[in-house]
Amino acid sequence: MKIDIVGAGRAGTSFALALRRAGHDVTVVHHDELDALGSPDVILLCVPDDEIATIAAQIAPSDGYVVAHAAGSRNLDVLQTHRRVGSMHPLMALPTGELGADRLVGATYCVAGDESIMTVVASLRGRVITLRDDQRTAYHATAVVASNHLVALMGQVERLAESVGLTLDDFLPLVVQSLRDVADMGPGAALTGPALRGDMATIDAHLAAIAESERSTYVALANAAFELAEHQRSQTPA
Repeated sequence: MKIDIVGAGRAGTSFALALRRAGHDVTVVHHDELDALGSPDVILLCVPDDEIATIAAQIAPSDGYVVAHAAGSRNLDVLQTHRRVGSMHPLMALPTGELGADRLVGATYCVAGDESIMTVVASLRGRVITLRDDQRTAYHATAVVASNHLVALMGQVERLAESVGLTLDDFLPLVVQSLRDVADMGPGAALTGPALRGDMATIDAHLAAIAESERSTYVALANAAFELAEHQRSQTPA
């Protein structure tokens, strides 16, 4: 296909590299260069979510192409000025164009709209999921927790490690093993530690030992761990 990508940030660059490698004819234009759009089969908007509707409205409607976006939090109504529309959100972190291009191949995509988008995803050997419009925001919130919040949590691990003269690298094997346990047996069975044991004395000692600025995050996640432990116990036959 001939695919024009609007947006040259990390997502746009990742898609451009991946789609070219998959054999598509790809052109990348900036959001303020819409007059450079040609006559593609697909126009893929890789721009900030809040700008999708505004930029889509500046593109002339045509039955000759599909206008699609790559946003996880938006439905197709943001493209309502167009006749043929779609979306393809990759359930994958794209930190750089090169890494993102590699990860887009074989990734899971939340897909909606025109069948041409299914064809594009198939060319990337992607796995397809579909959702109702009313599920889309909760889906994207889940993705943010799974990726962005996990990265932010690693930022806290790094700060706490440095407070005792260690580094994030010292704790990464524990992180990796914990994620492997989640993959192998599920979150409930993988949970260990003081919340599982109901060891409030240890938790109170932790809160006293760490900086005040770190306590709210610790408390929020300790409460989540308590809830997970209780849920796990309720699922275990007596």
